[in-house]
Amino acid sequence: MADNRLGLRGDRGAVLGAMMLATGLIAIDSTIIATAVPSVVRDIGGFHEFPWLFSIYLLAQAVSVPVYGKLNDLFGRKPVILFGIALFLLGSIFCGAAWNIWVLIAFRVVQGLGAGAIQPTTITIVGDLYSVEERAKVQGYVASVWGVSSVVGPTLGGVFSEYVSWRWIFFVNVPLCLLAAWMIMRKFHERGDRGRPVIDYKGSVLLTVGLTLLVLGVLEGGQAWGWASPISVAILGLGASMLVAFGFVERTAAQPVLPLWIFRRRLLVTSGQLSVGIGAILLALSSYVPTFAQEVLGAGPLVAGLACIRDRVYLRFGFRVCALAGTTLVFLGSALLLLLGRDSSVLEVAGFCLIIGLGMGLTASPTLIAAQSSVGWAERGVVTANNIFLRSLGSALGVAIFGAVANAVLGSGEPTAAGLTTAVHRIFIGIVMVAGVMLVLAALLPGRSRAESANDRQTATA
Repeated sequence: MADNRLGLRGDRGAVLGAMMLATGLIAIDSTIIATAVPSVVRDIGGFHEFPWLFSIYLLAQAVSVPVYGKLNDLFGRKPVILFGIALFLLGSIFCGAAWNIWVLIAFRVVQGLGAGAIQPTTITIVGDLYSVEERAKVQGYVASVWGVSSVVGPTLGGVFSEYVSWRWIFFVNVPLCLLAAWMIMRKFHERGDRGRPVIDYKGSVLLTVGLTLLVLGVLEGGQAWGWASPISVAILGLGASMLVAFGFVERTAAQPVLPLWIFRRRLLVTSGQLSVGIGAILLALSSYVPTFAQEVLGAGPLVAGLACIRDRVYLRFGFRVCALAGTTLVFLGSALLLLLGRDSSVLEVAGFCLIIGLGMGLTASPTLIAAQSSVGWAERGVVTANNIFLRSLGSALGVAIFGAVANAVLGSGEPTAAGLTTAVHRIFIGIVMVAGVMLVLAALLPGRSRAESANDRQTATA
């Protein structure tokens, strides 16, 4: 059964609705601004700085997730998610009122920090509120919000930009934030004495700054500066040094922000490595498959978007079996992508991506649920946040690696259909390699019963 730290079971539906609404806020905001580029630039300028509106939001969200995960375990889920919504609300208001591009970028950081609190906390609350048998289906509901938002976001952005103002892309968050906060305050109740929390300030600073430099170096390497340039070496080197220092600090911290035992448990390490692969493959598919379908096969944007439909499958057969079946489908679908060429049909693209999507549905949820189920309430926040962060890191690595592969083929000139075909095929080869590694990792996962037994032993010891 789920941990008894929440309100009555009758409130679960309302709490789940609030979690889906909160998730929708950050999911839509990651895509809604994409179609507003001309309107924003025409109003406040900053065409060359515009890519930072995406990068800085992703960066702030990714690096803050581990810290918020620990705060979830120290202070409870409710204050953390309310703080995240308040921060996201504040950032949205000032983004909508921005008078130049740098102000807009600055408050996208605030939005990202709010999103960093919301994303892991919603999933952690679902892990608290629902039993292991229920989580796969319920987390599928939460995950479906991202799929819907990927379609709704750009559409809303275009509508607001054309018929109202691009500023309403951000102002629309105000009533949604207030509604989500009201629902959480009214319906979500947690209890339990957590004692006097001890905050690991030194570890938090080292982790956040180190991750910021590392993810920034990965996101901008090969784009804003060359990989071998002095600034790239300095940023990546300093980030890595801070993370090494963080490891030493955490060994003696009373309440480490990211406990090192996470990296010593096979289940958590394996599920985290799988999350990196999931993030990389999903990023590659969402970035390059629509481009291939539209530019090489000549399909329209709507049809190209349909090539990336994903499905969710209820967890029935245990973590390891589901993950093995899922990664097998991902590997099969990725290998089939290698058969695509200029004469392929859009239906073939959609069919192969559907196979990968089915595989991801069988892989993503079981690995997260396995990680959550191996720990108790007091550790679930940091474990969930670590899994989510590694998926974000995988996406960032995917941006860098697959982007470098494409740029090496296309060069600086105008891309041709033949060039795009070659570039995307090389990316497909990379996807197959990542899927093969994921298949091996899935074989190392324990079954659901072993994960639950580990949790039972830890609870009994506590």
